[in-house]
Amino acid sequence: MFGKRAGAASPKRAPTAPATAAAAVNDAPKSATPAPQVPHKDAGAEKRRQPKAAPVPKRTVSAAEPGGRSEEYYAVKTTIFNALIDTIDLGQLARLDQETAAEEIRDIVTEIISIKNVAMSIAEQEQLLTDICNDVLGYGPLEPLLARDDISDIMVNGADDVFIEVNGKVERTNIRFRDNAQLMNICQRIVSQVGRRVDESSPVCDARLADGSRVNVIAPPLALDGPTLTIRKFKKDKLTMDKLVEFASITPEGAKVLAVIGASRCNVLISGGTGSGKTTLLNCMTGYIEEDERVVTCEDAAELQLQQPHVVRLETRPPNLEGAGEVTMRDLVKNCLRMRPERIIVGEVRGPEAFDLLQAMNTGHDGSMGTLHANSPREAMSRIESMITMGGYGLPARTIREMISGSIDVIIQAARLRDGSRKITHITEIIGMEGEVIVTQDLFVYEIQGEDADGNIAGIHCSTGIARPKFWDRARYFGLERELANALDESEA
Repeated sequence: MFGKRAGAASPKRAPTAPATAAAAVNDAPKSATPAPQVPHKDAGAEKRRQPKAAPVPKRTVSAAEPGGRSEEYYAVKTTIFNALIDTIDLGQLARLDQETAAEEIRDIVTEIISIKNVAMSIAEQEQLLTDICNDVLGYGPLEPLLARDDISDIMVNGADDVFIEVNGKVERTNIRFRDNAQLMNICQRIVSQVGRRVDESSPVCDARLADGSRVNVIAPPLALDGPTLTIRKFKKDKLTMDKLVEFASITPEGAKVLAVIGASRCNVLISGGTGSGKTTLLNCMTGYIEEDERVVTCEDAAELQLQQPHVVRLETRPPNLEGAGEVTMRDLVKNCLRMRPERIIVGEVRGPEAFDLLQAMNTGHDGSMGTLHANSPREAMSRIESMITMGGYGLPARTIREMISGSIDVIIQAARLRDGSRKITHITEIIGMEGEVIVTQDLFVYEIQGEDADGNIAGIHCSTGIARPKFWDRARYFGLERELANALDESEA
């Protein structure tokens, strides 16, 4: 998420969704007659019947440019896909494992291509086979995008408009879906894997892919131009703090200070705008949690990827069709206090659960962390105050601010700059109250100095010269004061 990275497309991966009958039926315009032993009807009978029909003129499918397909390609694919659905036995296919099902589909499609007299090169035929397997077993046109590791976001605005974000910049692709019905079927396939649904009665849904990538779906009638699908993709190579240093998102000295903050169990709030890399940074910070600590995570859609052995993952639940059974983030945070956690990690604080998280930070759960949307550390504290006020507690402003100053130790501000790069712009600690104002001090600040000839922003991370931050005593308690002193001295040099 952080930094600007150039990456080549990875080799295409095998379809990821399970070969279930429901998944296959979703994309099937027609039903098929079950066969007793094989997953397709008698191919010989199909061949014998074909000559009696009107002859199909021989067609040549031209190679499509990278990332797109020609109109003729889509027409031929639709014809072959419909013939496949007429031939295949979906009930038998559902009983096969993923690899065997893909082999059966490829064999049948190859026969259909021969029967339909479509002239294709080996490369074009292989592409068609892969696309049709993805349509039946996987996520259809999304598969090549999910296989690329240089894409951070996939944005589908209806069947014909697919956008991606690469290196912090949004660009349009030539990929499209057969129609809005196919796109809706794929959306339903994704959300059903985590026990959720999306339809006219419940048109908004948050879900996740198998690798933890965040998924949001909003369907008609709320989305006027067809189903809208947004995927925040996780990279296969998990980012670490060393990678952030390599991408110039933070200096080596700043990374060492963050390591001390994470290891000395400071309560951390990660603030940033949309797409600034808050969750990625939170994942990096959790890398400094000791393996013998019990960690409980609370998320709307589970996407954190902690590597510790003792982690309990909790996820919210939307209401059922009757409007009952909803489990909110606040319910999870309140319940996890009874689970003997040593650290509580909240994926995103966006409501009254802020009050319960602050209470947890004040009651022996040191080292708890969370993220929220804000554009500066000062604004982050104001948003926490607003969330608590929205919860209807009726507490005086001074009391809420005292809770904030007594609970949160450090605010880490992340930002996505206009050139697409992500930077850690502030490492700020809360040092107390003066009157009714929360007092903070910056340890590191990112200063923009201009831009280079390519339009990339040039700047430096500056130490503010604080030689003894407030969490010094906490670092000394954990035996980390020497590492902290060295990092601060090196940053000043």
